[in-house]
Amino acid sequence: MKPAGPKTDRTAPPGRRFAAVIFDLDGTLFDTLEDIALTMNQVLARRGLSTRTNAEYKLIVGEGLDEAVRRTLRPLRFTDEDVAAMVAEYRREYEARWRDHSRPYPGVPELLRGLRGRGLKTAVLSNKSHPYAVAMIQALLPGFDFDLVRGASPGVPLKPDPEPALRLARDLGVAPQTVVFVGDTNVDMKTAVAAGMVPVGALWGFRDAEELRQNGAAALIATPLELLELV
Repeated sequence: MKPAGPKTDRTAPPGRRFAAVIFDLDGTLFDTLEDIALTMNQVLARRGLSTRTNAEYKLIVGEGLDEAVRRTLRPLRFTDEDVAAMVAEYRREYEARWRDHSRPYPGVPELLRGLRGRGLKTAVLSNKSHPYAVAMIQALLPGFDFDLVRGASPGVPLKPDPEPALRLARDLGVAPQTVVFVGDTNVDMKTAVAAGMVPVGALWGFRDAEELRQNGAAALIATPLELLELV
């Protein structure tokens, strides 16, 4: 099913030669929304709190688990201890649930093979906890090896801070301006802009074209395979 909204905008800087593609994870490589929503709603229900819809979670996620919990609790009053307790419970629940419904978006495996065939390096940069990011890629994309995978780790800033993206580029051995950064939220577009990379918005993900454009998307694509036309 094609996403609703504006038509694909595949305008990209002319003459640009690319060396690598960095992908966001949730909402870009994998449709993880159902498992995220079910897990968080389980945590809320145990506390007698109102649950949220999948549409609401599309706007809640993106800036790390702690911030997702804070957004879920608003406008209720809550303390840092409340957030920490819910984060810990969410992690326990998610460990048992994340494989239930999460899957690669249609076209993602073919896209990755196409990028590898063109000689481009590939990496993942996610605000999801690093162990989950690694485990999810190993389980849901068996046989495909990214050059680097980086999830959230203690002491490392989260997107939209550009430092993790710049560090990825350095470790890949490529210049930031030769990197395409593909993501589905304003956080991803801001990260790419701040890092001097080329931001490409994924319209099949959690946010809409307007948000992606307003935050710097140089191109919007409606399906994963359209990325091959840009690189």
